[in-house]
Amino acid sequence: MSVLQRAKTWEISESEESDADTKPDLKCDESRQTVAVKPDCDKDQSSHEKSKTLSASATKSESTSRGSRLSPPRVKSGTPSPARKRRSKEELEADRLKAKERKESRERQREAKAKEKEEKRREQERRREAAEHLKRLRPENCLRCLTVCVDPAVLQHHGSDILLDTLVTFEWKFSIESQQLPHSITWTRDLPEQGEDSKGPVEEEQVVLVQGLTDFMDMVICVKKMLESDGEESGVESFLSPLLECLNRDANKVVTVLVIDSLTNYRTKAYGGHSLGQMLQSQLGMEALDIEEVLVYLQLYKNISLVFLDGWQDITDHVCTVTKALSKRPFKLLTERAELPFCVDGSWASGVRAERDGLGLSQVWSRQIQQLNRVSPAVASTVTAAYPSPQLLLQAYQSVESEEEKKGLLAGLLVKSGGKERRIGPEISARVYRCLTAHNPQLVLD
Repeated sequence: MSVLQRAKTWEISESEESDADTKPDLKCDESRQTVAVKPDCDKDQSSHEKSKTLSASATKSESTSRGSRLSPPRVKSGTPSPARKRRSKEELEADRLKAKERKESRERQREAKAKEKEEKRREQERRREAAEHLKRLRPENCLRCLTVCVDPAVLQHHGSDILLDTLVTFEWKFSIESQQLPHSITWTRDLPEQGEDSKGPVEEEQVVLVQGLTDFMDMVICVKKMLESDGEESGVESFLSPLLECLNRDANKVVTVLVIDSLTNYRTKAYGGHSLGQMLQSQLGMEALDIEEVLVYLQLYKNISLVFLDGWQDITDHVCTVTKALSKRPFKLLTERAELPFCVDGSWASGVRAERDGLGLSQVWSRQIQQLNRVSPAVASTVTAAYPSPQLLLQAYQSVESEEEKKGLLAGLLVKSGGKERRIGPEISARVYRCLTAHNPQLVLD
């Protein structure tokens, strides 16, 4: 017997109503649908459970839709952001000024770093140029810059090939060209410090004149006449005339007259081996005092030196000596300009470098003591170990009353040298005392 199940009416949610509007063919049937009663009980029970499930899902969807319409928007979890406060014009202006100051500070730091970097670069450039300049001034490098200029008239003398052979052997630069003074030898230098701005070689002030004994006697006669006429040079002729004109144009010239005594054998035979002065006196008819007066006048008033040589080998040696001296002169002038010669750079001068922070002053103090006569490095080290500075030694002298005790203050110090010990002694002690306390620059310390 079929049991009629009572019909159940489902309530349709608004969302389903909206779907129902989209589907007009199901709107009326689903809104008021009545379920027919099934004869089977199991079917009835399953239908009942199914109706409950559909009713619960409908209720849930309805509540969800209502909640979504009525509830406020959900805020994300986390720290809520504070409300932005609107700043005033003064605060904006202050922030702008601070930003501008920070920017200027960064610019200043950047400029300071760039300036420091540029100064370091310039300092390195100056040091490199100074090192190159010092290297160029070395005698071996300056010797390459010198050129020996020989007048063609000099080569007419017999034996002058010795000079040229020697210059070729030493690999020195030389040139054969006419000079302002006949029979002269001069030197020119390509100055390394001028660099690219150099206008050519610079002529040195050293001049060497080569003349025979006959020319020298003519020059002595001319000078004697000039002295008798109260120094009038207008009437001077022969060999001395171009020489005086050259000296009048350039007073810095240093002239050396090399007199070749080519009449040595003749003098030995004719005059029985008498000296050159006696031969000149007989040839010129002058007294020895007159000849000395001529030589002194040439040397003191005209800066002309006279050297008597036997032959061309001696002349070659003299020219080589002058060439080497000229090559050493720039470096010597550089070292002589130092205020303290014992503080110059380089081991070549046996000096000590004193840094700005005081490093090396103890070594300078030791070298100062070693400059005294018969003072060894061991003695100087002993003194500097006992008194590390000159001021401490002077204070020790002031603390002693008697003069004898001051002189013997360092006499008892022990000096260790070669495994042996000895005392400095009163002599060196007194010498150091006089060196540090004397006010007379001409005082002899020994």
